[in-house]
Amino acid sequence: MLGEGGWFPGAGPLWLSIQLAGATTLILVIVGTPLAWWLSRTRGFWRTPVEAVVAMPIVLPPTVMGFYMLILLGPAGPLGKFWLSLSGDTLSFSFAGLVIASCVYSLPFVVQPLQNAFQAVGEDSLETAATLGARPIDAFFSVVVPQSMRGYLTAAVMGFAHTLGEFGVVLMVGGNIPGRTRVISIAIYDHVESLDYAKAHLLSAILLVFAFLALLFLYFVNRPRNHV
Repeated sequence: MLGEGGWFPGAGPLWLSIQLAGATTLILVIVGTPLAWWLSRTRGFWRTPVEAVVAMPIVLPPTVMGFYMLILLGPAGPLGKFWLSLSGDTLSFSFAGLVIASCVYSLPFVVQPLQNAFQAVGEDSLETAATLGARPIDAFFSVVVPQSMRGYLTAAVMGFAHTLGEFGVVLMVGGNIPGRTRVISIAIYDHVESLDYAKAHLLSAILLVFAFLALLFLYFVNRPRNHV
């Protein structure tokens, strides 16, 4: 990974944040697709509790979630203890731990756009595919996915942007280890604490511009299309 003094001050934390956001987004799109599909189709009792669990990171304070993730991923926690016996390394204060915590924290920002996109797919298209002999899995990839591309773009951009700017969870789970867990949001906090406002301005401006461009892209992609 890049050091703290790469292309410009903060190159290391920025590159680490991009790696974290990219890995988190990829995992969540893969894992979130079947979960979002189930939520969009089921009408059973468990749908509402599962939706509530998925949405909890939106309202739960990041430090609270970070605390419980630290307990879960720590050497004495169930997941951390298993990982320690398997690999000899700890999940807490590691990049792998950050990925797991980020997946939990950004889950609703990927699942909810996918769920909305899947719900918008008409039943007629699926029934037509079924009458043509398509298996459910074939119908999903040939009918549902193409019609849900806006949802996938929204989910990917929202998941990436949300992970890129997170602070409380990554601080609790990963701490502040240069080259290992020191992401851009923590680097900004450090620069402010040391009164190095020039570097804080630079890194903050990067996130500000990225957030604007991400939202601009989403509004452009999801704006209503006028059909003649």
